[in-house]
Amino acid sequence: MQNSLPLKGKKIILTGTSKTSAIIDDITTLGGQVVITPLIETCELIDRNDDVHLEFARQFKWLIFTSQNAVDAFASKMNRFNLNARHFQGKIASIGTKTTEALEQLGFHVSFMPSVFSADVFVKEFPSVAGENPTCLFIRGEKAKKTLKEGLPFELKEWTVYETIERHDQKQVIINCIRAHEDVTVIFASPSAVDVYAMDVASVIGWEATRVAAIGHITEAAILNHGATVDIMPSVYTMQAVIEEIMKVEERT
Repeated sequence: MQNSLPLKGKKIILTGTSKTSAIIDDITTLGGQVVITPLIETCELIDRNDDVHLEFARQFKWLIFTSQNAVDAFASKMNRFNLNARHFQGKIASIGTKTTEALEQLGFHVSFMPSVFSADVFVKEFPSVAGENPTCLFIRGEKAKKTLKEGLPFELKEWTVYETIERHDQKQVIINCIRAHEDVTVIFASPSAVDVYAMDVASVIGWEATRVAAIGHITEAAILNHGATVDIMPSVYTMQAVIEEIMKVEERT
């Protein structure tokens, strides 16, 4: 008979921003125990000329979002100046289901999302739907890589709307959890969180003390760059897909 609680007795550490807490109910329903230890947080960058930037954004044929954090910061700016989705006539391109859901909740219609939730796939697939000589604005975080800027065959304007802040206050919580439990999986959703973990935790107890899960091959590459092994990496880059892969691993053991 299939185990109705496939994650029973398993500790799962979430290292992303507080937004990753949405998966808690799913994990606990499956019998797992969640430890929330955000190693990064995001903060909107507020500029006195944000009203000018918003007016500028309204002129583009395409607005591009690659993270839910960018959507949230953009939404905050819209609210501050009493704007909504109807004020923007351009099309929307998005990477990831959570990013798309956040945009749709604001009233935007997403016209393009790549087949794989990755910037390097985006730059391959987007040009065929972007139209001739498109004007595009990338709404980004300050740690966003240059993949879109360098990979798209046309000019890309950028607007940095949030910053990523490292958190080092979770170090001892994570170390104590790993030392107290035999079966621990740590989930990483960004290279920034990987770097903080490597500095604060892996430097003390090593990478082998836990099972390591990554969302996305960019995050995977960051883990490998630190000399660690990635145990779980789903083909679909979502938190839900990671949980499903963890269950498959448990079924095989």
